[in-house]
Amino acid sequence: MNTAPNFTLQDTNGEEVSLSDFRDQKNVVLIFFPLAFSGVCTKELCTTRDNLKIYSSLDAEVIGISVDSFFTLKAFKESNNLNFSLLSDFNKEVSEQYDTLYQDYFGMKGVSKRSVFVIDKEGRVVHQEVLEDSGKLPDFGKVQDALADLN
Repeated sequence: MNTAPNFTLQDTNGEEVSLSDFRDQKNVVLIFFPLAFSGVCTKELCTTRDNLKIYSSLDAEVIGISVDSFFTLKAFKESNNLNFSLLSDFNKEVSEQYDTLYQDYFGMKGVSKRSVFVIDKEGRVVHQEVLEDSGKLPDFGKVQDALADLN
C-alpha cells in the first residue's frame, strides 16, 4: 500500500471527517484499535494523549479509528480526556480498506486490529504496523521517527 485509501467517517460529534481534509496540510497518524474501554486500548490511547505535543511538533494529526459506534467513542473520549479525533468505522469499510480487520476476535466478527499508519501530506503511507496480537502496542518510537523523517 503506497497511497492511503481515502475515507470519510463520523467523529464523536457526528461530524464527517475525511482523510483528504488533511492533504497538503498535515501528516496523519491513523491508530486503529479493537474496542473502546478495553484495557490495552485505553492504555494505548491515553499514552497517545499524553504524547500529543510530540505529534503536533512533528506536524501530525492523530486520528483513532475503531468499529465502535460514535456514541460509544464519545463516552470513551470524554472519560479518558482524549485530545484528538476518534472516528467510528462501524460498518468496517475503512478497516477493510487498510487490511486491518480480524475476521474473528474472541467470537466477535470484524473488529479492527491494533495498528498504526503514518501518512504524509501527499497521502502516501510512509510507515505501517499491523499487530496480530492485540495485547501488544505499536512501536510509537518508530511512528515518531517516521514523522521526523518527513520534516
